[in-house]
Amino acid sequence: MSRIVDWNALDAQGRDELLQRPAQKTGTDVATTVAALLDQIRTDGDEALRQIGARLDGVALDHFEVSGAEFEAAAAALTPALKAAIIEAATRIERFHRVGAGETPAVETAPGVVCQRIKRPIARVGLYVPAGSAPLPSTALMLAVPAGLAGCREVVLCTPPRRDGTADPAVLFAAAHCGVRRVFKLGGAQAIAAMAFGRGGMPACDKLFGPGNAYVTEAKRQVALMTGGAAIDMPAGPSEVLVIADGGANPAFVAADLLSQAEHGPDSQVLLLTDDDGLLASVETAIQQQLADLPRANIARQALASSRLVRVASIEQAFEVSNAYAPEHLILALREPRGWLPRVAAAGSVFLGDWAPEALGDYCSGTNHVLPTGGAARWCSGLSVASFQTSITVQEVSPQGLRAIGGCAIELASAEGLDAHRLAVVRRLEALA
Repeated sequence: MSRIVDWNALDAQGRDELLQRPAQKTGTDVATTVAALLDQIRTDGDEALRQIGARLDGVALDHFEVSGAEFEAAAAALTPALKAAIIEAATRIERFHRVGAGETPAVETAPGVVCQRIKRPIARVGLYVPAGSAPLPSTALMLAVPAGLAGCREVVLCTPPRRDGTADPAVLFAAAHCGVRRVFKLGGAQAIAAMAFGRGGMPACDKLFGPGNAYVTEAKRQVALMTGGAAIDMPAGPSEVLVIADGGANPAFVAADLLSQAEHGPDSQVLLLTDDDGLLASVETAIQQQLADLPRANIARQALASSRLVRVASIEQAFEVSNAYAPEHLILALREPRGWLPRVAAAGSVFLGDWAPEALGDYCSGTNHVLPTGGAARWCSGLSVASFQTSITVQEVSPQGLRAIGGCAIELASAEGLDAHRLAVVRRLEALA
């Protein structure tokens, strides 16, 4: 951690800079690079994918889709313990995501007027599972389980190839366990382009899902703005966590939670907000001690360079800062944490108390770990079954219902000067008379 900062000693500009994500600082360069890459793939197709793969992934593939033999080899390569853990996590994720996934009940808004919202699966969806500095079979579960529950007709999954041209075995096993059998060895922004434009042997997808680095997130943003491009789930970029802790928090736990996000990648960000000076000092010491034992310490140190331990005047002020930041993950290392929950206005996922490490949400508590980043939690939510569905409203009106609400429609149509609207109702009422 580079330094301890006093929030109340900063001016408005200093506060804005403290809450700026690392990815936001390099946005222009990333956008330019991604735009050129998308244009190349849209124009040159599979050959562009091969060239970019050779340059960025270090391997040029003749075929991108994973074969049946590769799925079998992947399953054989895993230990029984890892297979069991993947299956256990998938079961818990499915249990949580089933709740609220069904149809909403019909509502009678007036006698004889019945309104309803029905759900339909999105036909073709593309799932992106990162594997830049570490393979993420957990992300395959987080994407494939709700896609299966939604009933999507075609599901394709992209994940970066390893140097030997194979996909990570755990990712393949997780995908297959969830019923996804079309997996393509493509990574980064090029995978987003392939799924959006229908390159590399896969169909053009209606909507794309999954987290990634700044390039993946920017590629998703750009294809969503293109005519005929794919919709996207949310901005789900470099990982971030914000911890609000009081003097009773365990410094070793807090440090471990900060490091668990910092090790995701150099562009991750972690923040601690507390009103306790002793905790600030203890956490700073614990971070340095725990770093010494981490295999990914160099990655974590790069992320820590853009991260801060922040002193606030009170826990109440900590929530004001947190809501302005709108973190992907929010840990409340507080006494009586549920009592503070109403103060949370913007966050992707919240972890209550000392015994709920964010890592459980990443893997197996049941909630989804594909969450809005970059402050997007102010206006969008994490992944759910509904993310893979469209909602269609339906209204059924009886003659009694038309009599009940027709006059209201006539009055509003007249006020708006839309005579055809008005007459569509009037002629029916006249027929009833």
